[in-house]
Amino acid sequence: MTTDTPTGGRPDGGVEMESDHITTSTRDPGEMREQFERWLRTTLPAGSNARVLELTSPESNGMSSETLLVDVAWTEDGAEVTRRLVARVEPPATDYPVFTTYDLDMQFRVMRLVAAHTAVPIPETHWYEPDPAVLGGAFFVMDRVDGIVPPDVLPYTFGDNWVFDGTAEARRTIQDSAIRAMAGIHSITPADHDLGFLDHDQPGATALERSLNHWKDYLEWVVGDTRSPLLDDCFAWLTENLPTDTGPDALSWGDGRIGNMMFRDNEVVAVLDWEMAAVAPPEVDLGWMCYLHLFFQDLAVQLGASGLPDMFRPSDVRATYAQAAGRQPGDLRWHIAYAAMRHGVIMRRVTERSIFFGEAEAPADIDDLIIHRATLAGMLDGTYWEDVGL
Repeated sequence: MTTDTPTGGRPDGGVEMESDHITTSTRDPGEMREQFERWLRTTLPAGSNARVLELTSPESNGMSSETLLVDVAWTEDGAEVTRRLVARVEPPATDYPVFTTYDLDMQFRVMRLVAAHTAVPIPETHWYEPDPAVLGGAFFVMDRVDGIVPPDVLPYTFGDNWVFDGTAEARRTIQDSAIRAMAGIHSITPADHDLGFLDHDQPGATALERSLNHWKDYLEWVVGDTRSPLLDDCFAWLTENLPTDTGPDALSWGDGRIGNMMFRDNEVVAVLDWEMAAVAPPEVDLGWMCYLHLFFQDLAVQLGASGLPDMFRPSDVRATYAQAAGRQPGDLRWHIAYAAMRHGVIMRRVTERSIFFGEAEAPADIDDLIIHRATLAGMLDGTYWEDVGL
């Protein structure tokens, strides 16, 4: 998951974080360039004379898997071939990882599955390397796609970017294209494909229950002996209010939002970031898509900006999805709350990570580690839902 967040402000009274730098990797790009070149020469046929022309680690890297942009060249059938590639690398344990595990093989398999059986645009995948000795972690390599991504820092809801500065019609095209891509992903179901490698190994009679129990385990890993009263209340609410109007289980993207998509002419040209993929009802992804926009919208409003209140309103998302998927999704309130509450656990871990690297100070109130704590409290007492557009 990309976990970049706006910094330098505390809209919910949370932790003050440095605005000019957040540590996302401690690896040396120069050393990784040499390592990648040696690996590529052993991976391609003998005589290919593979070489790395350039390797960079973008500043916009998220804090989950590390992204490397690699320009390479080699000889093939007597002619020089150049390729623009992307490598996704498992983070080292010493970098205070956001998640417990990073299954790059799973992500690689999911991308190939979606590419083979849907029209959803997926970058072409080339190699998966499980040996952590090569780059310091397992990695896979795919093609680089030309396109633009809605920014996370500062979020696209804050203005001065291509999404905000576009027309209302352009933003609706972005939204509808993203939802159609989501519906395409959900066309892959356990009834038609072997998705056993994506099942959560958790108790529960349904995929949704197993998903919730998976995230409860993640909560325990994050908080350790330092409980979060707010997050404990959130997960108790989720357990007590489990919905029954969900659709059939499907391949769940997990981190489905426009910040993990590339666009050209406002249409999706690449779907990225599959580390949270699983099996779940479609509403789980739809709730995440709605909430991650609401998260950025709430931050904009709390800091005095107008934001983009007309994007990803749940009622619009449900209508567009129903048309694209041929099935009306269930009510999204619980699933939006599920997204916000899972995101709350992630935000606690991300903020603790910044404290670990000396970029933030520990707060007196443990729940101030959660940047959107007021949102979670409002969801629990019901006051948050008035203007959401359900």
